[in-house]
Amino acid sequence: MTNPDVLLSVKNLFISYGVIKAVHGVSFDVSPGEIVTLIGANGAGKSSILRAISGMISYKGEIVFEGQKLQRIKPEKLVGLGITHVPEGRGVFGNLTVEENLKIATWRRHNKDEIKKDFERVFSVFPRLAERRKQPGGTLSGGEQQMLAVARALMARGRLMLLDEPSMGLAPVLVREIFHILEEINRSGTTILLVEQNAYMALKIASRAYVLKTGNIVLSGTSQELLDNPDIKAAYLGG
Repeated sequence: MTNPDVLLSVKNLFISYGVIKAVHGVSFDVSPGEIVTLIGANGAGKSSILRAISGMISYKGEIVFEGQKLQRIKPEKLVGLGITHVPEGRGVFGNLTVEENLKIATWRRHNKDEIKKDFERVFSVFPRLAERRKQPGGTLSGGEQQMLAVARALMARGRLMLLDEPSMGLAPVLVREIFHILEEINRSGTTILLVEQNAYMALKIASRAYVLKTGNIVLSGTSQELLDNPDIKAAYLGG
């Protein structure tokens, strides 16, 4: 029976790359409408967890989305179920225009009126992309490419967005802009699971957080609890 209070459930997740064990028995839930963040140092296993959820790597354990087990479901099918993934590095098609990059995300959809409305919505959230809609993706700045990657995930109409390091390589002013946009996207109904090295910004927008260390969850709680935790302040928030 599906639990309506849980959108995504990860249970006893183990991930290995050959002899290297990246994730050791991690379990957590994400409820509808939340922003949940995974924080931790490089190599803690955060990105591996997102890749497992989106079907990009094999794993042991159980990942359940809206009551359906995800193991052995191909990534393109997961998009159809309502899971979108914005990977680290953005994955923008540099030779395609902004508009063409966005259109790719609609390949499973057939209602042209809905697609048109989503283009209007995306361009209202990201006016900079509207200005550059005919420009090749590869000519955009790093911040604009990150916006395009998030916008493309929105065009797929997912209910759960997996975001991997959206602030990486961006100037502080752009980081604030991206996180403000993520809050807007969440308020409009998209649940977000966020992996982010900028722990302070992630905790400021998230409802709850899990702290990973060498593939294990070592601490969890509300974002405010972690912001107030002296150990978290010392390790991730600059004291």
